[in-house]
Amino acid sequence: MRHRNVKGAYEILQLHPKVVHNPSKLKGKWHSHFQNDGPIMIEIGMGKGQFITELAKENPHINYIGFEKFTSIMAKALEKIDEQEPLHNLIVIREDAENLLDLFEEGEIEGIYLNFSDPWPKERHIKRRLTSKTFLEKYAVILKAGSHLIFKTDNKGLFEFSLEQINDSGYEVLAMTYDLHGSSYVQGNIMTEYEKKFVAAGMNIHMVRFQVKPHVKI
Repeated sequence: MRHRNVKGAYEILQLHPKVVHNPSKLKGKWHSHFQNDGPIMIEIGMGKGQFITELAKENPHINYIGFEKFTSIMAKALEKIDEQEPLHNLIVIREDAENLLDLFEEGEIEGIYLNFSDPWPKERHIKRRLTSKTFLEKYAVILKAGSHLIFKTDNKGLFEFSLEQINDSGYEVLAMTYDLHGSSYVQGNIMTEYEKKFVAAGMNIHMVRFQVKPHVKI
């Protein structure tokens, strides 16, 4: 997927106070960075930031970290954040999810959101999918036992692949639907930019919420 470049994006990231540089130095110390003991949750692939910004506004007692690896997209997300009242419980990092184990200690995170992740349709790219067993094993390390993960997508093939991987990785499925907006699970749902477009076009949104178990280790 190609992304439109934002002029001066790199400089925006370098100077913005919400961006944490060298996040690996905070491994095991994220609560100190937030200056509280509240739960820490992450969104991997935050896009333009609408979802995580709304989440942080609605839950001031929870700390949020937004992941985005594309500089221009992250610059757009920072614009969205700047439109809000100061959100002291939200920071962002430009990182690849492959590096999760370098960033967080075991059990340091209490929730993960995966929204409309890249489906990586080619067979040789399966391990790049954020719901592949490769990533699910990493999540199991950084998540506190009993923590939830929520995955949403419009891609039925990716969704069914994800359900298989979740089952094979020893997680417990707590809720699942092929039509989020036609189900009771939609209550309290925050829509992403993509989700709004898909729903407006009459497309079904698939959702699964699942839980890490104590015995699941990488």
